[in-house]
Amino acid sequence: MYLMGKEMDCKESAKRTLEIEAKALENAAERIDDSFAAAVETIMGIKGKLIVTGIGKSGLVGAKIAATLASTGTSSFFLHPSEALHGDLGMISKEDGVLAISYSGESEELSNILPHIKRFDIPLLAMTADRESTLSRYAEVILDISVRQEACPLGAAPTASTTLTMAMGDALAVALMLKKDFKKEDFASFHPGGALGKRLFVKVEDVMRKDMLPIVRKDVPLKEAVVRMSEGKLGNVLIVDNSGRLTAVMSDGDLRRALMKKDFDMEKPAIEYASKSPKVIMDVSILASEALAMIEDAKIQLMPVVDDEYSILGVVHIHDLVSAGIKSI
Repeated sequence: MYLMGKEMDCKESAKRTLEIEAKALENAAERIDDSFAAAVETIMGIKGKLIVTGIGKSGLVGAKIAATLASTGTSSFFLHPSEALHGDLGMISKEDGVLAISYSGESEELSNILPHIKRFDIPLLAMTADRESTLSRYAEVILDISVRQEACPLGAAPTASTTLTMAMGDALAVALMLKKDFKKEDFASFHPGGALGKRLFVKVEDVMRKDMLPIVRKDVPLKEAVVRMSEGKLGNVLIVDNSGRLTAVMSDGDLRRALMKKDFDMEKPAIEYASKSPKVIMDVSILASEALAMIEDAKIQLMPVVDDEYSILGVVHIHDLVSAGIKSI
């Protein structure tokens, strides 16, 4: 008996809800059989798109399932049953397949389009709790989404059942990813604006600074190099030889350490206080995430980008990488 009102506090209610929904998933996992494998094989055989449809809460979950499938290598979109009856059936082609979702299997709007779907002579898969329902009679493959109880205290609002339906959609998507050998590079290609996309596709040439770089000649006195460092606002100054090749890098850290030396002299050449074997990037096509990892490993802020002759092409600064949303690999 579900306790109402003051007899059950919010924490107990939350615990009960999660336990009921977790149990529904466990029970469904135990029921997985050849029907699931048949569903995967059927979807794999579809040359066109997998069209997901459902009404109400099932429709909302179906839209999420379609989005997950589409982002993981299975071309898919959601079709609202009511809209389908008013012209959107034209979105279905003879190379497509349909995944219809209805817990009862008797949703009127969905039932009304089933005969029309079958006229296309395309695969129809069902997610339902009733194998004797109208939806089940039309479907070629049935995925069982029945639950012993809903978490809703009235047993009315879809809760455990919608959780299971969404999880079943995830299970399909993951199984299809494995079947298709779908890799993280493929996922990132569908999510170029996401963190993974940035990690796998943004290159050094896309984020490096190329203009107004703080560069001085190797014979420039320290006082001039400090001024150039301040103007560059990168916390570093790049030192080149007479041919313009990178010779050293002086950071604000190098400058602070120089201040501690007894023979510190602002008139001395800046190169005397600089790092003469600076770490560099010699390939603009490497991933920005790799560059960030190199910068973090070296515990520096900036890394020059040079060609084979050590001519400076640009610089990569840790602040620019972080601002661009790049994360190290």
